Amino acid sequence: MHGHDLSAYHHIIGSHFAYPDQAEQWSQYSLSKEQLDHYREQGFVSGVPLLSDAQVDLLREELDTFFESDHAGREWWYEYHSNEACEPEQVLFHALGSWRLRPGFHDALWNPAFTLPATQLLGGAVRFWHDQLFCKPAHHGGVVAWHQDYSYWTRTCPMQHLTCWIGLDDTDESNGCMFYVPGSHQWDLLPITGLAGDMDAIEQVLSAEHWEALQHPVPVCLKKGHAAFHHPLMVHGSRENRSDRPRRALVLNAFKDGTLSDTNEPLMTGVTAVPRGEKLAGTFFPLLLDPARLPVSS
Repeated sequence: MHGHDLSAYHHIIGSHFAYPDQAEQWSQYSLSKEQLDHYREQGFVSGVPLLSDAQVDLLREELDTFFESDHAGREWWYEYHSNEACEPEQVLFHALGSWRLRPGFHDALWNPAFTLPATQLLGGAVRFWHDQLFCKPAHHGGVVAWHQDYSYWTRTCPMQHLTCWIGLDDTDESNGCMFYVPGSHQWDLLPITGLAGDMDAIEQVLSAEHWEALQHPVPVCLKKGHAAFHHPLMVHGSRENRSDRPRRALVLNAFKDGTLSDTNEPLMTGVTAVPRGEKLAGTFFPLLLDPARLPVSS
């Protein structure tokens, strides 16, 4: 299905992902009370199994096609940066919109291992915002500077968003894993200071207390196919990949149903504008899961 825009399909279309039929099957994807408490207190929860080995393999295969300059569907990207790194000797592949191009990335949106935790963390029905790919090649992978996701998303309101970071490789400090600043989801919204290049650019907008907290981040080391969920104000970033292994990741961004547009401009490149004050819905913001519609135990 490389010949047309997959945003027209608001359901699973391939064979690698499936919806559970019974309540008991859905329950295996629920986050525990301890995980939910950790998210509320620290701003994140990590180590959540999201993809099987077969699903990871599928996404890696599809990802490889995106590195080809003439790949099918390239006109459907919201953004496509073969290298967004600021340093010439580093590489940071960053792209938005993979769900429109390939079945695996499309179906990952409706993966119950993602959608059910998302409804728990957001407290209601979940809609899709946009996806991202972040890829750091071996030996010279670039940084992702410290930032808050919602700093880039103020064109929507209220702030009821969620980020899910999924490793397509084993990630640790040697190959540029993500770092969180625990509790930073309780900080105020910060100005944008750049997504690539200077890791410490954020210092100019932080208090001395918050800058000190930034000196003690927590590494998010994940097995491939595992994920971390974080709050839209969570300060996070990742350092260079100097290892001999790649570090590839899929990021799924979602919001609670009922979120509104806060601009009259297009929310993303190529997407029809949603007038300010109107609910985000339709082709590009599909409903992923409404917990009220889940099967109940008999």
